[in-house]
Amino acid sequence: MVTQVKDKVKGAGTLVSHVSDVLRQAILNGEYAPGDKLPSEAQLTEAHGVSRTVVREAIAFLRYEGLVEARQGAGVFVMEPSRLSFSPRNTNRARLSSDLEVLEIRTPIEIEAAGLAAQRRSPAQEEQIYDHHAMLFACIEAGNSIREADLALHLAIADATNNPLFRQYLETHGNAAIPQSKIVNGNKAEAETAYRRLIHQEHEKIVLAISNGDEEAARNAMRDHLKGSQIRHRSLLREEHLGRSIGQ
Repeated sequence: MVTQVKDKVKGAGTLVSHVSDVLRQAILNGEYAPGDKLPSEAQLTEAHGVSRTVVREAIAFLRYEGLVEARQGAGVFVMEPSRLSFSPRNTNRARLSSDLEVLEIRTPIEIEAAGLAAQRRSPAQEEQIYDHHAMLFACIEAGNSIREADLALHLAIADATNNPLFRQYLETHGNAAIPQSKIVNGNKAEAETAYRRLIHQEHEKIVLAISNGDEEAARNAMRDHLKGSQIRHRSLLREEHLGRSIGQ
């Protein structure tokens, strides 16, 4: 039974990644030009042989990267090149400062979201939160990036508030909504894995508090998680500053 659950989780995560990768490549290759409308949710569901949930999560990741935008009542459209915010870059001071600014705004909003999720989540929403938390762990175990799984978990928590503005906030802040998961420099695989496991543990406290309907614990766990992220980013800023000073 445990093996079946793990296979299901890994399979769902793989499908979301596959669909998002295919659409991302199509956009970057020019198959979908800026201003073009993507196929409808129903068309994508049929074309890729996946569920609507998988398609929605895949589109959410593209919105998260700033590649597409949703227009109410019209559909999902490819953004203009000048507005594309997706740009894989190395960690630098400007990027970290931007992440810190987002974290400061994000913290009170997501603390409230966690509390409301503990109050309002439905059984189905609670299951979604558990599923996405499991996907995050599966990514860690496989040594894969946790960015998509991280965002999916926070979106599931936002959905559990039953207030669509929480999801909208996360989706419309581009790739800065979820700061980079790789906080260590260089190819330090062990340090990176340790960092990801720490993130998983912090998320686990949030998930359990929401499942238990403990509003106060959910708020505290989310506060600790996001405050911890701020501390870790500031620490990296200091390290980079000292490194640059020594190199001068």
